[in-house]
Amino acid sequence: MKSICVIPARYASTRLPGKPLKDICGKPMIVRVYERAKLAKNISEVIVATDDERIFKAVEENSGRAMMTRADHKTGTDRLAEVAGNFPDVDLVVNVQGDEPLIEAELIDELVNQFSNDPELQMATVATELTDDEEKKNPNNVKVVVDKNSNALYFSRSLIPYPRNSGKSPVYKHIGIYAYRREFLLNYSKMQSTPLEQSESLEQLRALENGFKIRVIKSDCKFVGVDTEEDLKLVNEIYQKF
Repeated sequence: MKSICVIPARYASTRLPGKPLKDICGKPMIVRVYERAKLAKNISEVIVATDDERIFKAVEENSGRAMMTRADHKTGTDRLAEVAGNFPDVDLVVNVQGDEPLIEAELIDELVNQFSNDPELQMATVATELTDDEEKKNPNNVKVVVDKNSNALYFSRSLIPYPRNSGKSPVYKHIGIYAYRREFLLNYSKMQSTPLEQSESLEQLRALENGFKIRVIKSDCKFVGVDTEEDLKLVNEIYQKF
């Protein structure tokens, strides 16, 4: 299978304006994400998808590949689908968030591998266990529960499963890294928004409400998405140790 990785990146950010261009040890964050994704062995191409000339220029100046996309996309999935439309020979599209400068290449490869032996699988993503009680309660941390085959049952900003009997089941945080079969992605982006999606403001629920399975890989990787200046400082400290 031929796979590409697309990194959607917008300049606007409510909590951290200009986030993709924030400095991480001498390079813009979007470039750091690009460099990490390029290390994946199962990916033939990495592309930053943006609607901002400044981001496009930053990637190109650092020997990366960027593509200008429409400015009116409502979601990152729509931007992803626009790029996928330009690659008819591609089988899989991996979506890595532009604010994940610690993304592990091995995790990208593992996502791609999920599709090798399951021709029915259309979509896959990642989760990591939450152990801190405050983190579990935080609605910004999206939680996911899965079945015995590691397919998602539900995603929620609420605490799931509810700990009526403590210690019976771990709590998993959803990490917004996805892999899609290309044809499914193109169709998925055209599906009407669904009630649960609108209620939780979680786009992946649209796939579940339409009857599609989402495979969930459980990972112990360290994830530090950059949403605040404090996150940015922490990531810089981690990079200094590399």
